[in-house]
Amino acid sequence: MVTGASSGIGEATVRALTAEGWTVYAVARRAERLAELEAETGAVAIPADISADDDVSRLLARVTEAGGIDTLVNIAGGARGADTVGQASTEDWEWMYRVNVLGTMKLIRAFLPMLRAHGEGTVLNLTSTAALAPYEGGGGYNAAKSAQQAMTGALRLEEAENNVRVIEVAPGLVYTEEFALNRLGDKQAAQKVYQGVEKPLTAADVADVVKYAVSAPHHVNLDQIVIRPVAQAANHKLIRKG
Repeated sequence: MVTGASSGIGEATVRALTAEGWTVYAVARRAERLAELEAETGAVAIPADISADDDVSRLLARVTEAGGIDTLVNIAGGARGADTVGQASTEDWEWMYRVNVLGTMKLIRAFLPMLRAHGEGTVLNLTSTAALAPYEGGGGYNAAKSAQQAMTGALRLEEAENNVRVIEVAPGLVYTEEFALNRLGDKQAAQKVYQGVEKPLTAADVADVVKYAVSAPHHVNLDQIVIRPVAQAANHKLIRKG
């Protein structure tokens, strides 16, 4: 199962896994986009809001009836706003926690019994380098992704005895159509995020790493994978040309 499948890294991950022969349940809120992805890839589209309890229960019932999963890939998430902590929008912060942290937790909680029963279950959570180092204007996203990262680490400790593999992939600067636009709400401002960066990561780059991590032999646990473009040596060092 791949969440956040209607765009960006989630969509690219569905494409990468189905191309390798995986049966993939593609989950996101936008049913029309999922239907197109299903037609193109053969993935099974299931529209759902991962932060809504009723949707998660319905999702679990649907997947259980179809035979279950052995791998849960939590891609759904995102950032909203670039305010300082002193000017923070409660609405934006609540949205970021609901989607990045609580949504991930609800999916894991629902599907863990199935993954344990399988005997070689895998959970992969997509976090961010925002969890590794704070930056000005990123407080809400830093906090949400740090919480998601901490949850991932706790889960790994808790589930090792159940042979559930827990993987974290933390991307740096990734160029997608929607991430910066959704965060900043302005197309021009969104383009400035990537301006002058010769080769930012693409969604397909991250999807390739996700595919590798979940396809490795089950005893191989890539605990934390940090992936950045060469132009981004660290969160605070980004090479821009021109």
